[in-house]
Amino acid sequence: MIDYHLHLWPHGQRDIDPTVEYLAQYLEKAQANGVVEIAVTEHLFRFSQTDKVLGDFFKRYPDTPMRTLMQDYWKDHARADLDRYVEVCLAAKAAGLPIVMGLEVDYYEGSMDKVTQLLADYPFDVLLGSIHWVGDWPFDHTTDPFVQGYWAELGVENAWEGYTRALEELAATSVVDVLAHPDLIKVTGMFPNTPNEFYDRIAEAARDCKMVAEVSSAGWRKPVGEAYPSPYLLSKFASNGVEITTASDAHSLGDVSFRFNDVASMVKGAGYDSVTAFSARQKRQISINVN
Repeated sequence: MIDYHLHLWPHGQRDIDPTVEYLAQYLEKAQANGVVEIAVTEHLFRFSQTDKVLGDFFKRYPDTPMRTLMQDYWKDHARADLDRYVEVCLAAKAAGLPIVMGLEVDYYEGSMDKVTQLLADYPFDVLLGSIHWVGDWPFDHTTDPFVQGYWAELGVENAWEGYTRALEELAATSVVDVLAHPDLIKVTGMFPNTPNEFYDRIAEAARDCKMVAEVSSAGWRKPVGEAYPSPYLLSKFASNGVEITTASDAHSLGDVSFRFNDVASMVKGAGYDSVTAFSARQKRQISINVN
C-alpha cells in the first residue's frame, strides 16, 4: 500500500519549518500500517510563491461576504516557502527514505496555465488535483455555519453539478496526475436525488483524461462517514480501467494511514490488485498488501 496524500500542517494553523526528521515520523507511522511509500502533498495555496501568482484569484467573483471569507482564508494560509518545502523533501529522498514529493493543486478556472508555469522548475513526483470550492464557495468548511448555510441557497443539485463540472475541467487540463477525494462534494452528507449520474461523469472524466483516482480514508473522519470514493464510484473506476492511489489525507501525524486495512479491503473488493505510484510524474505499480 501507499499513502499518497499527506499534509505537514493542519488547516487554520500557521506553517512550521519542515524537517527531514518530521517527514521520517510520518513515514514511520505509515510503515506501521503496512505502507511502503508515502507522498508529501501540501496544498499549493499555502506557499508565498503561489500568492504572488494567484493571490488575486478570488477577486473575479462579486464582492460578497463569501468572497471576503475566501480572500481572508487565502491570506491566512499562503505563508510557507515552496523552495524550503522542496529542499526538505529532496533531502529526505536523498537520505533513502521512500518518500515522493508532491502537491495538492486546486482548480483555478482560467488560470491553470499559471500553475503550470509556477511548478515547471520544480522536480515534483506527483500532483494531486482537487476541487475544494464551487465558485467562491468553500463547501468543505464543514464547521462554518455561514458556509454550510449556502447549501440551501445554491441547492444540492446545483452544488453537485458545479463540483462535477469543475472536476471534469480540471481533469481535461492534464496539469495534475491524480483526482484526489474525487467525490468530496458529499463531505457533509448532502446528496442529490440521483448521485450516480454525477458519479458516472466523474468516472468517465478520469478514464477519458487518463487520470488516476484516489481512494481516501478521510471521508470516514468527516460528517458523511464514508470513504472517498463511494462504493458505486469505485466500481465505475474499476470497470472503466481507471488506476488508483490510496491515501489518508492526514493533516497531522495521528491520521497518517488512517483505517488502511479497511482501504485495502475496499480496493481489493473492487477488483484492484495494485496501486499506482509515481516518480518524476511517471507511473509504476505497487502490489496491494493487507497488514
